[in-house]
Amino acid sequence: MSRRLLIVEDDAGFADTLARAMEKRGFDVVRAGHYQQAQECAAAFAPTHAVVDLKLPGESGLKVVEYLARLPKPPRILVLTGYASIATAVEAIKLGASHYLAKPADADEILAALLRDEADANLAVNPVPISVARLEWEHIQKVLTENDGNISATARALKMHRRTLQRKLEKRPVKD
Repeated sequence: MSRRLLIVEDDAGFADTLARAMEKRGFDVVRAGHYQQAQECAAAFAPTHAVVDLKLPGESGLKVVEYLARLPKPPRILVLTGYASIATAVEAIKLGASHYLAKPADADEILAALLRDEADANLAVNPVPISVARLEWEHIQKVLTENDGNISATARALKMHRRTLQRKLEKRPVKD
């Protein structure tokens, strides 16, 4: 049986590089840059696997995950993002993703996540507590998810000026 990979990524350079790497690893690959293209590609291509970026123009990658997971034969879905947070990881898994990786990740890490069937109970637990800056990022992401991505509602819930929240969201997540 052939392995068909749908890559949903708005960064064309990254998508092309990942596509070439996965083709070398035995996948037939098709690319989409946003939600509507992902729907069209999934209908025509019937992917067995999917790599979905979280931050896409228009609808978020979580909407793509939800759509793909509801297909009659859903693909194994990996969410890959530079904007990783606990809230989005939990939502992605609830919506049907099999795995969630933070960028940067190389092709071998992506392949391993796509092909891994079981959870790893031996995964090392970080002995260092999460930083205050990272906790703030996680909390903002949680509240943003609770408000369906609505920045104004999130700002009100956080008792924060909308522009301040927008500036915080433009930044990459804080590294631990």
